[in-house]
This record gives sequence, structure tokens and C-alpha cells, in this order.
Amino acid sequence: MSAANPPVLINRDPHDPVERIMTITDNSAPATAPVLGSAELVARAVALQPLLREHAARIEADRKVTDEVIEAVSAAGLFRLTVPRHFGGHEADIRTLLDVSAALAEGDGSTSWVVTVMNTVQWMASLFSTRAQEEVFGADPEARVSGVFSPTTATSRKVEGGWRMSGRWYYNSGAWHSTWALLGMPVTDENGEVVDQAFALVPRTELRMEDVWYVAGLAGTGSNCLIAEDVFVPEHRLMSVPGALEGEVPAEHAPGGLYSSSFSAVLNVAIGAAQIGMGRAALKLVTEKAATKPVSYTYYETQAESVAVQMQIAEAALQIDTAHLHLQRAATDIDEAAARAASLDILTRTRVRADTGYAIKNVLAAIHTLLDVHGGGAFADTNPLQRIWRDANAAGRHAVATPAVAMEIYGKALLGVEEQITPFL
Repeated sequence: MSAANPPVLINRDPHDPVERIMTITDNSAPATAPVLGSAELVARAVALQPLLREHAARIEADRKVTDEVIEAVSAAGLFRLTVPRHFGGHEADIRTLLDVSAALAEGDGSTSWVVTVMNTVQWMASLFSTRAQEEVFGADPEARVSGVFSPTTATSRKVEGGWRMSGRWYYNSGAWHSTWALLGMPVTDENGEVVDQAFALVPRTELRMEDVWYVAGLAGTGSNCLIAEDVFVPEHRLMSVPGALEGEVPAEHAPGGLYSSSFSAVLNVAIGAAQIGMGRAALKLVTEKAATKPVSYTYYETQAESVAVQMQIAEAALQIDTAHLHLQRAATDIDEAAARAASLDILTRTRVRADTGYAIKNVLAAIHTLLDVHGGGAFADTNPLQRIWRDANAAGRHAVATPAVAMEIYGKALLGVEEQITPFL
């Protein structure tokens, strides 16, 4: 992109939030794209909410985010939150990722999940070698990376310059829309012995996808199975999992900033981000309807007049706020430590995971209360509340942030129990 042909911000109609989305006239040189601040990125996510609500039912029915929404999110620059600035990304902090994800989830949970996961995995891709980053982001300014970390069915064979990898990876959120995939892989030596676990970057064109995502919640994430059949993975496109967990990565970024963030802590906070937005969407829907909806089999002409409803609404609102405050604290701890190029201590890392689990627990409780308030009508196919309920409950069962496991981990740390039940801390 030359100086004579800069990015253009088009505001066709200031009252139409969708029209606030940035239109880029030329994507040929991402390094000259504007780096946006947190407030503008969040504003762009908010501006997309009407479009996401309009497409939400179709996204669920199609079991993938619509092309129109993907294009709008891309035009708004929200797939580039965690991409390095020298590749045209915003290199935004984790707090911004949290706030953008929550804002998108107020429009549609599946869309937010896909955008959040891809930004998280793209942050991980930015920890790979410079050569790998160039292949992903340098070659394509709009590259989108999805990922599955578990190497459950993967195998590898050492060959000259790298490995030949085969396997199946469930469940890859955003697989329909990704251009690269980050996949868990066992690293073997010349004798076939497993000597390490790694993340491997693979072009999506070298992988098959099997459409298996038939689920009750987050159906629109299209979290299908990716299949590799003897795919070559060069050495520079591997990153050791144990090394990454300890902050030892191939990337050569300057110390301090986004890429100094504690690895597992980032994954934890990202998993909880969409919950905040879904909780807020449920609260908004129920409170708005309460102004005209009666309390059945009572003398109350509107729910808003009922003291019982008032108390339930207040409780739900505070639970959602509690969830947000916990995740906000976690994101702030990550960002502040990263700015100093410092590692979070073990107690803080366990607390960040507990913050995420506790946030999820509170949002799910709030949505349950809001369903009680709204009544049986919440389960009509035409009512968005039932989709929010299903999406939030599916998201809340992600293994990385299961509330009970998070509490056990944090409790052990508080009590000085040295036993660890997971390496993801």
C-alpha cells in the first residue's frame, strides 16, 4: 500500500453501526495499516452487534459463521488484534481482547468464540520463529489461524528437515474460515521414540476437514475435525509445548509487551471472554421485556413491578459484573507483567485460572436466573434467550476453564500443596 493510497474510513451513515466498519482499499502492504487503540477496536465490535444479531439464527442453522459476518469482522480489523504490528496487526493487549470478545458475544456467541479463538491462536503463532511468522502473516495480511492443542490421535515420523505428520484433530473452532492451523504433535526422534510435544503450524490447504460439528450449543463455531495425512512439517514451524509453558519460545520479539504474556494465563482468560457478552445480552433481553411482560397468574401487569423480579434481576446483573471484574483483574495482571517482561508467579497463575472458572460459574448462574424470570417463553425457537443459554453452557464446559478444576488448582496453591494436576498454569 503506497502513501498515495492510504486506508480509507468510510462513514456512509453515522447512525448505521455496520457502516462504521473500516473499508481497506488495498491490502497489499499490511505494515502500513493503521494500528488502532483499544477504545476504537471495542467500538468496532459494538458496531457489529446489529449485524451479528441479524445473522445469529442463520449462523446456528448453517453451523458456521456466515461469509457476510466473517467479511465484516475482517474489514473491522478484529481478526488482527494479536498479530504483530510489523505484519499489519494491532498487537493489542489481553484486556482489549477480552473487551472486544465480550462486545461481539453480545451480538452472537458463536461469532465471538471464533474470533476469540483465532486471535488467541494467532498470538501463539506470533511466538513461532521469524521464518514461520513470515510464512503465515507476511504472505497473507488477512491470515486466520485456528487450532487444536491436544495431539490425541497424532503421529509423526522424523525426516530430513522436519517431520511427516498424520492425525485427526477435534474440534477446530473456525475451521471453515482458517487459512492455517496450529496442531498438537508428538515429536519423535530417528528411532520413532517420542522426545517432546509440540505445536505445529500447517497450511489449511494441506489438511482435510470432516464436518462433524452437530451440537446443542455454539453450533455456529463450525468446530470440525481437521485431518493430516503424511503432511510435512519443517523444523521452523514447530514450537515446544513445555518450552512455551515456561515462556521459552522461538520468537525474537523485543522484551515486554503482548508476546511476553504468560502462556497458559492468556489461554484461560480468552476462554471466559465470550461468557461476559452472552450474560449481558441475556440481561438486556430480559430487562427490556420485563417492562411489558406480565407475571403470569399474579396481579402484576408487568414483571418490572414485581419485587421478586427486581431482586432476581439485581442478582443476575451483579453476577455478570462479578464475572467481568474477575476476568478484568486477570487480564490486567497478565498485561502488567507482560509490560515488564516478567513472568506471573505460580500463585497468580493459579488464581487467573480460578478467576476464569469463577467468572464462568457466575455467568451461567445469572443466565439461569434470567431464564426463571423470563419464563417458558424463553424456550421458543424464535427467542434468542434459549440460544444464549445453550451457547453459554457449551462454552462453559471447555476443559481449559472448568470451574471445579480451576478451584482445585487455586486451592492447592493457597494451601501450599505442591501437587500439580495440570501443566497448563
